Amino acid sequence: MNDTDFDDWLRATYAETDGFTLLIVLIGIGDGRVDLLRSTHLHVIGDEITWPDMAAHFDAAGVSWNAVAMFLADRDGLVEDALARDRLDALVRALNGDRTLIREGAFFNRDGLHLRLDDAEPQVPILN
Repeated sequence: MNDTDFDDWLRATYAETDGFTLLIVLIGIGDGRVDLLRSTHLHVIGDEITWPDMAAHFDAAGVSWNAVAMFLADRDGLVEDALARDRLDALVRALNGDRTLIREGAFFNRDGLHLRLDDAEPQVPILN
């Protein structure tokens, strides 16, 4: 199995922190929209989980997602559940107001490859 960008990112992030709490937002992208679908937090205490494992967990959320944004709850490592929930709540509220904040996290597609969120350019209407 080939490593994905996610796998590389997870190993590097774990090596820097020796454990961290991850804020996760499943995203639907299409028709010029970026929709926030579901969110959760996860305590990462090792680097053994792979992208296929993560994607299987995301699929269990019961929504049709095609991207995921991940943010560290704290740059110093693990945080308690209550603090993770509070920070996730604040993050989702902020993302609801400004989708460009996705750029501040790690953004991956369904294949575990890094995505980049660019500003949309106004489209000139096509007249038939």
